[in-house]
Amino acid sequence: MFSRGQLFAGLISGGLSQVHDIKTYAAGSISDNGLAARTTKNITSALGLMTGLEYGAGVGSAVLPGIGTAIGSILGAIVGSRLGNSIGLEVGNSLFLKN
Repeated sequence: MFSRGQLFAGLISGGLSQVHDIKTYAAGSISDNGLAARTTKNITSALGLMTGLEYGAGVGSAVLPGIGTAIGSILGAIVGSRLGNSIGLEVGNSLFLKN
């Protein structure tokens, strides 16, 4: 289960991305389906960030308690967010932007 810090990190990251995408949608730069695809990407990116924080901290603690926890959580968040972003982009595009 996610701790409060991981939950807030995911909500802030995903929320800021979603606000940006909604502003882009309101300006008319993307379609309804484009917004849906980007929302999918934002959700999976936030989930990846939260999961990466949790597992990165766990691995870092196992390798080197203390500093390893901090380094592991940072690296885990980066990797998790990017992986979630990539997966969400592919899934969102395949579901909502079929050509």
